[in-house]
Amino acid sequence: MPELPAQLTALFPIVIVGTVAWLIGFVVLAIHDFGGGHTPSVWLWTCLSGVVISLIGMGIMAWQRAARGRGSRSAQTGA
Repeated sequence: MPELPAQLTALFPIVIVGTVAWLIGFVVLAIHDFGGGHTPSVWLWTCLSGVVISLIGMGIMAWQRAARGRGSRSAQTGA
């Protein structure tokens, strides 16, 4: 079975799209909650958590990519 092309196995673009979606949700809910004088909803904090966790995940992915580039034996190879 042949290897899949790199653009089909790249995770970074998927994580970026997910992070942007969480960020859009956060902005929309922040405008609704704070602009209308409402108490911040649990969904606002859920979206903020999604953004923060996504940024942490991107940092870990970049760290693993750098370790793989250095040839570290403990780096994940993606295989």
